[in-house]
Amino acid sequence: MGHIERVGLIAKHHLDAAAGVLAELAGWLEARDVRAVFESETAALVGLPPGRPTVSRDDLPKSCDLVLVLGGDGTFIGMASRIARSGTDVPILGVNFGSLGFLTEVTLDELYDSLEAVLEGHAHLETRMMLRARTRRQGKPLEDRFALNDVVITKGALSRIIDLSVAIGGQPVMRVRADGLIVATPTGSSAYNLAAGGPVVHPEVDAILLTPIAPHMLTNRPVIVPGASDVRVEPLMDGANEEVFVTFDGQSGHALQADDVIEIRRAERPLRLVRARKRTYFELLRQKLKWGER
Repeated sequence: MGHIERVGLIAKHHLDAAAGVLAELAGWLEARDVRAVFESETAALVGLPPGRPTVSRDDLPKSCDLVLVLGGDGTFIGMASRIARSGTDVPILGVNFGSLGFLTEVTLDELYDSLEAVLEGHAHLETRMMLRARTRRQGKPLEDRFALNDVVITKGALSRIIDLSVAIGGQPVMRVRADGLIVATPTGSSAYNLAAGGPVVHPEVDAILLTPIAPHMLTNRPVIVPGASDVRVEPLMDGANEEVFVTFDGQSGHALQADDVIEIRRAERPLRLVRARKRTYFELLRQKLKWGER
């Protein structure tokens, strides 16, 4: 990690509890000659004096050397896709308010230790694969999105079941008749994938997971493919009332039409994530999933 001169600060929407921490944090950084760059909504939360420059969520990755997220995993995931879209390598540090997150796993007590480690250049950095999903309609590009956890193709409320054709590297792999299909990264394996009965995959494993949601055929099982795979999903729609949607990290999405194709592959750059030194991935899993408790 290069020299840190500017730290971008972003908090969860309306997280009033963060105001005091943010003000203290800005003072702490500035005492160390590091500029605190506030995201606009976050600045309003703290009540920054007017006239102090702030930046939008979309511009934050290009305006700092480290992004510090205060909130939960949702805020973190939204920022991760903005970092990917900006084409920067800016690392991200997630601090949780409330319960320990899978991504915002630095606690408030550990915040300054973690920041100190970043500024001194010996922070524990992990790279996490991100997905890039392109939707094509009649062969033309329609959407181009990034996801840290998953790309999910799912049925609308009125559709009984959907039919999806899945190919990898141009070769047909399976036809899924189900409520949907989750295409997840190892980071996303502990999110929706887990609820749908998919495996937990350690983030250091270079793989993409394909997990059917409530499959109609018992032979449709989760499949793990190499991280370099090009995955192509095509909804096979014939009924007039069939509704199929694609969502990216559960935060945005759009409806699909017959003959649309979603092409999913590993994003060009991984996300660089600052981890808490004190906690291994397995400790985090045990705490979050209550493994080993009686």
